[in-house]
Amino acid sequence: MRIDTVPWRDTRKPLWPLALLVPALPFMAWTLWHATGAGWAWWLTPAVVFGVIPVVDLLIGDDRENPPEAAVPALQADGYYRWLTYLYLPAQYAALVLCCAVWAGGRLSWPAAAGLVATVGVVDGIAINTAHELGHKRERLERWLSRIALAPTGYGHFHVEHNRGHHTRVATFEDPASSRLGETFWAFWPRTVWGSLRSAWQLEAGRLRLRGRSPWTWRNDVLTAWAMTVLLYAVLAVVFGPGVLIFLGLQAVVGFSLLEAVNYLEHYGLARQRTAAGRYEKVDPRHSWNSDRTVTNVFLFQLQRHSDHHANPLRRYQTLRSFDASPQLPAGYATMVVVALLPPLWHRIMDPRVLAHYQGDRSAANVHPRARSTSTEGKPVSRGGWVPGRVHGRRRGGSTRRSADG
Repeated sequence: MRIDTVPWRDTRKPLWPLALLVPALPFMAWTLWHATGAGWAWWLTPAVVFGVIPVVDLLIGDDRENPPEAAVPALQADGYYRWLTYLYLPAQYAALVLCCAVWAGGRLSWPAAAGLVATVGVVDGIAINTAHELGHKRERLERWLSRIALAPTGYGHFHVEHNRGHHTRVATFEDPASSRLGETFWAFWPRTVWGSLRSAWQLEAGRLRLRGRSPWTWRNDVLTAWAMTVLLYAVLAVVFGPGVLIFLGLQAVVGFSLLEAVNYLEHYGLARQRTAAGRYEKVDPRHSWNSDRTVTNVFLFQLQRHSDHHANPLRRYQTLRSFDASPQLPAGYATMVVVALLPPLWHRIMDPRVLAHYQGDRSAANVHPRARSTSTEGKPVSRGGWVPGRVHGRRRGGSTRRSADG
């Protein structure tokens, strides 16, 4: 079938530019603050991302439509989608410069200053998602743009660890970016931050040593990424004064913590099993938590269709599919990030879902060592055989929610 005769169109095509609303929010906050002098205006960005978007998500609901495979080549080649990811970067940097200027002005109360830090942290944290989309592509330009997007948070090593570490070890006990059943976000945070940094260095040092080179070279992608952050911070410190370095450091922690909160919920408790040969089974839709919430998927370039991304990392966001076999979160990422910060609520909601995913067999999950002896309710769990062909009463398989023929 010819692609130009496929009776399918992307009904969300006019909505994808909404992803650029996030880096525009600081300018709206500045306008409110400048006009009214109200410090609360600097909390507009977090309020929209973690308050308004979840409510709209709930009202609009899910979109489970998948593009037919015949339409995918044309979708992949459509520059419209690519340029939306490119445009996030200048908007991101413009927001950063604006907020550095506000911080350097020194006219903010402590609550307003905290809002300013949270505002830029959210923008730069979501920029890591844009970097994630760009960093998986073969085009050299997009990989460099990915590093530029990572520079404000000082998290340039993510480019190395995520692509070559996390995608290899996802949903295993060895992966620092895969959270475990019973593990709180606050326990996961130091493990993943330091573990990912260490892994990135080891991966890059190993790559260079195989080529007979020292890791202390400009060819080291971790060092060059960190150098971009140092250069960026130095320029901003010269322009706005050294006091801005405090602001930059604080917003960076907020930004990469937002990334790690997303990492926490994407694979919580999910595990790949060992094969008879002793290797881990191939990554498939069972190993990522998905959400089909329409609004958050638009704002995050469909990061929530995470299973297809892990199976096909080169596939562009507009072509990612939803699978029946993927376990589903009860809400979108914008909601679940907030829930993840509240461990009692998180475990009450998510731990039973993990156990249901494995038919009650706790031993089949990726379990935190401290939580291995008791179930969610503090009682022993049946260790009966896990039936890998079913999840939540549905038969597994690679079929999409809509057929490839639409």
